[in-house]
Amino acid sequence: MRPILIVMLKEPRAGLVKTRLGRDIGMTNAAWWFRHQSRALLRRLYAPRRWNIILAVAPDYTGLTSRAWPAHLPRIPQGQGDLGVRMARLLRTFDRNPVCLIGGDIPGISQRHVSQAFNTLGAQDAVFGPAEDGGFWLVGTGANATLPSTMFQGVRWSTNHALDDSLATLPGKRIGFVDTLPDIDTIEDLAKFQPINRR
Repeated sequence: MRPILIVMLKEPRAGLVKTRLGRDIGMTNAAWWFRHQSRALLRRLYAPRRWNIILAVAPDYTGLTSRAWPAHLPRIPQGQGDLGVRMARLLRTFDRNPVCLIGGDIPGISQRHVSQAFNTLGAQDAVFGPAEDGGFWLVGTGANATLPSTMFQGVRWSTNHALDDSLATLPGKRIGFVDTLPDIDTIEDLAKFQPINRR
């Protein structure tokens, strides 16, 4: 059973992606940043001998036909529902394999982090990669994991409670953790990774 790495991506259009960052640097600049960040991430994580990458795209139709990402990577639609509903559905879709799910806006993710997450699943039911802001940059589940129907229900997304709320939806599960990484939501976050010309 080859591990599966799902990367959730939105079409990099102004006003559709990274809107919090867009309020700081402009929606067009934020979409440009996300386009290049996600493409670099996919190049960096491509390891066909170690895991399969599948892109979970939104909006469903335009994401499937977008030219923003490499054409050789298979795509599936994210579908309807809030973030938790979509993530739980994606994890269940591939539940016969070890599966990890990430977003495209974490510049610090390396193959080492992904490998660490899959290795952790060898002894745990689920794995999380905490983010510095109280959320998480990765979630994964082991092969043939039985996921509760309440997974991710009631999670306060985009707050510092997101990780704790998510853990509370997995009672009785063995949970492992990998490295804490920063995500990019604001101009201050972005400045940690690249200099910004403030005029």
